[in-house]
Amino acid sequence: MNHTNLYSALRQGFPADLTQTAIETDQGLAYSWSDLERGSAMLANWLESLSLPPASRIAVQTEKSVEVLMLYLACLRCGHVFLPLNPAYQQTEIAYFVANAEPALVVCTPANFGWVSKVAFQAGTRYVVTLDDQRGGSLLERAAHHSDVHTPVISQSDDLAAIIYTSGTTGRSKGAMLTHHNLSSNALMLKAYWDWHDDDVLIHALPIFHVHGLFVAIHGALINGSKMLWHSRFDAERVLADLPRATLLMGVPTFYTRLLALPGLNAQVCAGMRLFISGSAPMLVDTFESWQQRTGHTVLERYGMSETVMLTSNPCTADERFGGASKRIGGSVGFPLPGVSLRIVDDQGLPLACGEVGSIQVKGPNVFAGYWRMPEKNAQEFTADGYFITGDMGTLDELGYVRIVGRSKDLIISGGLNVYPAEIEEALNNLPGVAESAVVALPHADFGEVGFAFVLARAGVELQPDHLLAALKTKLANFKVPKHCRVVTELPRNAMGKVQKNVLRELASKS
Repeated sequence: MNHTNLYSALRQGFPADLTQTAIETDQGLAYSWSDLERGSAMLANWLESLSLPPASRIAVQTEKSVEVLMLYLACLRCGHVFLPLNPAYQQTEIAYFVANAEPALVVCTPANFGWVSKVAFQAGTRYVVTLDDQRGGSLLERAAHHSDVHTPVISQSDDLAAIIYTSGTTGRSKGAMLTHHNLSSNALMLKAYWDWHDDDVLIHALPIFHVHGLFVAIHGALINGSKMLWHSRFDAERVLADLPRATLLMGVPTFYTRLLALPGLNAQVCAGMRLFISGSAPMLVDTFESWQQRTGHTVLERYGMSETVMLTSNPCTADERFGGASKRIGGSVGFPLPGVSLRIVDDQGLPLACGEVGSIQVKGPNVFAGYWRMPEKNAQEFTADGYFITGDMGTLDELGYVRIVGRSKDLIISGGLNVYPAEIEEALNNLPGVAESAVVALPHADFGEVGFAFVLARAGVELQPDHLLAALKTKLANFKVPKHCRVVTELPRNAMGKVQKNVLRELASKS
């Protein structure tokens, strides 16, 4: 049994000189490694002063800030469970998460305190505090009175470190439970696989409510003792300006398409860069090739999930330990990572030959402990021999490269964020005058994919697409709202009455 707290594992990677700069922000602030250690200690001591039950959930819906990172580290130090939530979520969405997770503490922005506290207290949450992205709010005021020395609790390998909510095609969000061992094992493996250097500097422009930004990027920098150039949000011009000072960039395909749109992107500005990594959504081969031509660098694509952190990666170096191949192939997500077992199977669970499309199933130390309070879901999504059924469809070639060809669950990945058609359809169907709706993915050069909604009106009702989309924006986070909407007189169906989304995709692509 592994008894290492994830914070302690990350802390071992800090440099010996804690006065060095750990994070430089786009607002001109500099945080030392000592600041991260002391700040997270003060927050941990404040958390412990609340006498919360062990492994309490700490729900956090705030804008990106280094202080949120410190709070995450504090939760790890105390043995509590960090529950990050997208700041774009609206009241009905937050009400579900709070009711399901039953957090002991909710942290929100000062502007949202009124409605968030009402939702939280009604659900039985004991404490609600605030934090903004300018180091303001009641959280830091309370923590400021506590000691900056703290000894992390001893955690068992299967103790929960975080819950990440991800949705299914039913629209009901599921809380993926990630343990200290899930996250520490993946961070250590990626440090070796991606050949992190002592002098690496990471541009961090990702959100931190998401596995990519919080676990892959931040864990990588912390466990390697590497400086981060911290961007509150992705701004292509600002990221371009930071490239000469960095060696690593992790992003979604949208980052790369927007950087390619800037005339200043060239091989010279990327001369000091060691590695460009892309994930969270499929990158178009055209983007992959354009990046090679403009910068002289080949993007490393990889594949992961909220439930598993990283699963596969194109090679970083031609190291025999990691498969021996050195070529990064556009349209491929590379090889299963060391320690990950990946198989492609048919509907009966039988292995498929090279090149045949099937269901991707995985097993490994990084694979989550299951869905929060959903034993029936866990029984459905794990095989008898312990493999997680990802819901993705893919192939394996003769060299071992994995390719994702589609998703068995109608997932749309827009700008690196998961969008579930069933959730949007439910919201549309509840709007006045709407009889039924169907949402499909439409390829998009910038976002990778966007939603396209087809809406059937009730008899005698005239609907306006613009009005429907405007109404959706009051009910859902903006990234979930389709970019296109068409009112139709009927929806195509098969003999069983099921809407034929493949037909709708063709119609959307011809628009």
